[in-house]
Amino acid sequence: MDTQHTHHVLSYTQLALVLGILLVLTGVTVGVSYVHLGFFNVPVALGIACLKVTFVLLFFMHLKYEGRIIILSFIGTVSFLFIMIGFTFWDVAFR
Repeated sequence: MDTQHTHHVLSYTQLALVLGILLVLTGVTVGVSYVHLGFFNVPVALGIACLKVTFVLLFFMHLKYEGRIIILSFIGTVSFLFIMIGFTFWDVAFR
């Protein structure tokens, strides 16, 4: 059992950079909402949201510095979520 645990403290510069990226992506989300993309409105919005969530998880929740088991657990959870969302979209599309 691994009992060694190190703390990772991000600098204010890194946190400000991630915050800036999140704010820019929020602006992109708002801008894309005014553009008519037809069928691609929802996938583009979900893609931008996934990118924002990735930044939050990696830097603000320190997933970038966690061990392999935690990362694999997270990837499994996200995969399951994508499958369930895929089934939902499939059900709605073929009713």
